[in-house]
Amino acid sequence: MIRQTALAAVALLSLPFSLAQITEGFESGWDQAAWPTYAPDCSQGGKVTLDTSQAHSGKNSIRVDGAGGYCGHIFVGTNKVPSGDVYVRSWIRASKAFTDSHVTFITMPDSAQGSKKHLRIGGQNKILMFNRESDDATLPDLSPQGVAASAALPAGSWQCFEYHLGPDGTVETWLNDKPIAGLTAKAGVANSNAGQWQRSSIKPKVTAIYFGWESYGGDTNTFWYDDIVVSSKKVGCT
Repeated sequence: MIRQTALAAVALLSLPFSLAQITEGFESGWDQAAWPTYAPDCSQGGKVTLDTSQAHSGKNSIRVDGAGGYCGHIFVGTNKVPSGDVYVRSWIRASKAFTDSHVTFITMPDSAQGSKKHLRIGGQNKILMFNRESDDATLPDLSPQGVAASAALPAGSWQCFEYHLGPDGTVETWLNDKPIAGLTAKAGVANSNAGQWQRSSIKPKVTAIYFGWESYGGDTNTFWYDDIVVSSKKVGCT
């Protein structure tokens, strides 16, 4: 993993930022300058730690203990985001399965939505979903058909989660390299499960990517993140 991090650093020096790749497995520790915590508005009870009890590879991962309620949120992440296409791949482990309540485990400040608004990835109705803060639209629609088109995030084991945000507004998502139809929206392509999402012309322009926990009810959870890659090209699980 140290060798992978070194190779990524060399790539950053030799490539324009639009093509750069950020790779982090935390084997050299948690660089809090490069990977700061993030808790907008308030922070009450959530915490981030470097953990040696769980790891997808090597011996370290980042652990997020998320408290209940909005102010129990806490995230950690990077503002090194490629211009153009953005692909994010992380191995993630949740201690508990999602309930019907709305929660977030990845949040991204999104300048396309306006100041202090976020594009969020999380869960509701026990399935994975995207949520746009400015109009509270979800992808997929939370109809029976939309819920069926998404997927649950298995708890208690490492899962490979990847998504793509395109400059044309495209959203694509994979869980363990399998595409999730309900978490896919492409410009000019009708999607019966994306009625809310596609009513807006907003094309995400995220300025940072933060991994953690935010709950809009009382749900708590512990998440681990490892082997994170932020790239301008699809990464995959291997």
